[in-house]
Amino acid sequence: MNANFKTTDWAAAASIYEVNIRQYTPEGTFKAFEAHIPRLKDMGVGIIWLMPITPISQVVKKGTLGSYYACSSYTKINPEFGTAQDLSALINTVHANGMKIIIDWVANHTGRQHEWMETNPEWFAQDSEGKFTERNGWDDVVDLNFHNSDMRKALIDAMHYWVNDFNIDGFRCDMAHLVPLDFWKTARTSFKNSKPLFWLAECEVVEYHEVFDTSYAWEWMHRTERLMKGEASLHDVFNILHDYEQYPAGALKLFYTSNHDENSWNGTEYEKYGIAAKPWAVFTFTWKGMPLIYSGQELPIHKRLQFFDKDLIEWNTKPALHDFYKSLNQLRQDHPVMINGSTFNLPSSHPGALAFIRMDEKETVLVVLNVSMQTIKMECAHEKLNGSFTQLFSNMTYQFNGAIHFELMPGDYFVYVKQ
Repeated sequence: MNANFKTTDWAAAASIYEVNIRQYTPEGTFKAFEAHIPRLKDMGVGIIWLMPITPISQVVKKGTLGSYYACSSYTKINPEFGTAQDLSALINTVHANGMKIIIDWVANHTGRQHEWMETNPEWFAQDSEGKFTERNGWDDVVDLNFHNSDMRKALIDAMHYWVNDFNIDGFRCDMAHLVPLDFWKTARTSFKNSKPLFWLAECEVVEYHEVFDTSYAWEWMHRTERLMKGEASLHDVFNILHDYEQYPAGALKLFYTSNHDENSWNGTEYEKYGIAAKPWAVFTFTWKGMPLIYSGQELPIHKRLQFFDKDLIEWNTKPALHDFYKSLNQLRQDHPVMINGSTFNLPSSHPGALAFIRMDEKETVLVVLNVSMQTIKMECAHEKLNGSFTQLFSNMTYQFNGAIHFELMPGDYFVYVKQ
């Protein structure tokens, strides 16, 4: 990371929980979501990520409610979600429960109705006829003009507004790679006298880690999906993980089996991974990086949520996977080896089984996953696998003597922590 940037001391061990306010409750408001904060605290969530909270352009609007990602202002609040007081109350509740909160920041484009269009049309990309335009085929948005220094300053000033007036803890930056890197450098450096903020980039361009703490593991997700379709191998998956290991020191990848785009456009984790959805979720928490949970994954949710219309997540008293995610969060919080330890892949003779050890001088954790539809017999052998180990999900303790034989049913996942 650049020496001009303060990095946070709370992010690396935290999981991120992405909140789709519109679909989260019948009311679809900050106030209604606030009631879920104690449950998410108990589940071990560290960082709440709110999808865009700004008002939505009503021109060329998608569906009945429009896209979160087509804003009409950078400093106002979507009235569907509530008031500034409601947002402040939510943020205070998040902080009171020991969590942090970040907001989605869409710097590449706005909706086709934005308050700057009247006052500063030169702040937007225009074609040869002077009409507002964009370059990615998204007909409900207009690109900003990053050649204009006044626009850049106004955009950064808007980011400061949310930090100064609402005390947010960072930004998830939408399609960060579409925005010039030098803008992000200026933006982050402008907060050098602020409290440390967390910066998450929706991109997979290694140079952007000159600014961002964490970037998306898009390619990992795509390769695991192709693996489940029989179009790739575990070797292909580990190749991209090896590439990630070459990133600059301190750079983290965000691992996920779902998010708002994946769920709505490409299918739920159960559509993509089938019986391997939970083993891959375990992977996201146990490989070096940061894990993401999307709204409703703890239920679990088996439907694609509509993106531009109301489509309610239906909650019950205690989501079935609450304790599953709680155990994984607790593992990361209690065992520094999961954050800073080295990783050793154990060889497997089966194309659907993977096993790896997270280890340092003090701790050893063994992770064994079956992401196939077959029953697998395998052996895990390593000098670190000696002594008493407790299985994370059953809390049962076993004695290991250097080599362990497993029979894994389809979708099995085991995490063993040395005592």
